[in-house]
Amino acid sequence: MATEERRMQVLSAIVQGYVASSEPIGSRAIVERYNLGVSPATVRNDMAALEDAGLITQPHTSAGRIPTELGYRTFVDRIDELKPLSTAERRAIETFLVDAVDLDDVMERTVRLLAQATQQVAIVQYPSLSRASLRHLELVRLSEHHVLVVAITDSGRVEQRMVESRSDLATLDSLRSLLNRRLGGKLLSEFTDALDGLSEEVRPEEFATVQAILTPLVDALRREAEERIVLAGTANLMRTPEDFRGTIGPILDALEEQVVMLRLLQQLAVDDTVAVSIGAENHYEGLAEASLVTTSYAAGNAPVGALAVLGPTRMDYPSAMASVRAVARYVSEFLNGR
Repeated sequence: MATEERRMQVLSAIVQGYVASSEPIGSRAIVERYNLGVSPATVRNDMAALEDAGLITQPHTSAGRIPTELGYRTFVDRIDELKPLSTAERRAIETFLVDAVDLDDVMERTVRLLAQATQQVAIVQYPSLSRASLRHLELVRLSEHHVLVVAITDSGRVEQRMVESRSDLATLDSLRSLLNRRLGGKLLSEFTDALDGLSEEVRPEEFATVQAILTPLVDALRREAEERIVLAGTANLMRTPEDFRGTIGPILDALEEQVVMLRLLQQLAVDDTVAVSIGAENHYEGLAEASLVTTSYAAGNAPVGALAVLGPTRMDYPSAMASVRAVARYVSEFLNGR
């Protein structure tokens, strides 16, 4: 075995051993637990080289070492393939999500599932309205002068607004067909431009009804386009307070600052790959002792939201990454009606 490859195996042994035990790992423990086919003296030399490279450090005068942030990063970057979930794990996810009745239920179940599966803090971003497109628009006559407008997006969000309209039912039916034909599949942000184009397709009195229907809906969607996240499992941070040099207060503060978490999710979850941000890589002081594992979920072929787990840098990265990926795929399948 080449020296560099063996040293990476020693690093992997130190990371896995430290994650499992929270105790520094010595050369003898590595030789006893991992079949590297070399002596403790060779492992000690490898550990010295890894320490010189900044990948491990000695927290006190014992012979044991622990990973540094750079060590964790090197370990994560060398994970070629995420281990597939077991049949039991997949069945547990399916069972947990299969009975969800609407989008809110899916989001709540997803965040609880992730927190339970990883024993970390789970974060789920609601589907972004700015990236959502219209699946269906329904018009329901409520009274002589009032119509209920129901907009259903491809991500499962349902928005309802009551508007005033004096059009008869026949006109409403034709307008419903026209609006679904012209707006179906369009981003909600494109509604205003579509409204301008409709002025040439309907009679002036019908266009007044179209304006009455779409204008308040567009305005309301614009006001509600603010992103939203849900959290679960914050108590998991207290299970291992020794993982944080200071208090967990700054991490809890960061979790409460939705703008901070949304910015991180949007930076990391750019596609369906699993991204990991470790310690100082988070570029936020309150999360300097934490790691974030995240990915996106999709409606149609486009990502519309993100989910993540947050915990100490001493995290079981392979398991967290596999769980995040698997749950995101199930959320995507739900939103796509599979």
